[in-house]
Amino acid sequence: MQLGSILETVTFISAVLTILLILLQQRGATLGSGSGSSSELYTTRRGLEKSMFITTIICVVTFLMSIMGILIIPA
Repeated sequence: MQLGSILETVTFISAVLTILLILLQQRGATLGSGSGSSSELYTTRRGLEKSMFITTIICVVTFLMSIMGILIIPA
């Protein structure tokens, strides 16, 4: 396999994983915010939520680096 096709595959896989991880993460909005009462509550991420957050960041960085690699390496 050529390096360009490997980078394209990595780009595609990291893009799909990033989309899925972003959609799976919980939003800060609760049911009460729809009725007008917005109580701001700041909590720390723990457990699975923290792991998903870090994995999302890794997927985004991988996506950006693979795009940069595709742009730098001639076809």
